[in-house]
Amino acid sequence: MKIKNGQTLLFIGDSITDCGRARPVGQYGGLGEGYVAFVDSLMAARCPQTRVKVINMGISGNRVVDLYERWQTDVIDLKPTWLSIMIGINDVWRQFDSPLEKNQIDITQYETIYRHLLAQTRPMLNGLVLMTPYFIEANKHDPMRSLMDEYGKVVKKLAKEYNAIFVNVQEAFDRYLKYRPAQTLCGDRVHPNKTGHMIIAMAFLKAIGLD
Repeated sequence: MKIKNGQTLLFIGDSITDCGRARPVGQYGGLGEGYVAFVDSLMAARCPQTRVKVINMGISGNRVVDLYERWQTDVIDLKPTWLSIMIGINDVWRQFDSPLEKNQIDITQYETIYRHLLAQTRPMLNGLVLMTPYFIEANKHDPMRSLMDEYGKVVKKLAKEYNAIFVNVQEAFDRYLKYRPAQTLCGDRVHPNKTGHMIIAMAFLKAIGLD
């Protein structure tokens, strides 16, 4: 496993990361009910000799602009050794469910803000993990799925640029969708059940060397 004993792993993102975590800082028993808690439990079960402090700083509804506003207090001030980011679902979703809303985050703005956060933070980290946003929809021509894939390509490009581990969460869901329908994971194609969160956790763990 690439994360070593005594290091701190901080997750930041939207509701998928949040998932009921404790406030103001989600850690220990307050990691929520989603993939962050699964990652913590599976690391402990598979590598009991390696103690990793896991922190959950997800906030429901966040877009990349919201991460920008709280980056100092919720990332830099906490001094993580490793940082994992999954953001972009709401940046895309609001363009469909609230198309008349002002201040939509188009893909150019998304990339610009995301790059700024990474440039500010990468030098302080031992490791960085960038996870794609996703839409649990097998039809790649679906308008929201198609746009989400474009935002995912930005994440892949930034991962290469900033020497980060890249986790293709969309691809992990696509493997599942070859055999079972999206409705077995969630009703809105965004907020997954426990199985969906386990898919995310397993994709993350495989990327950091714990398969």
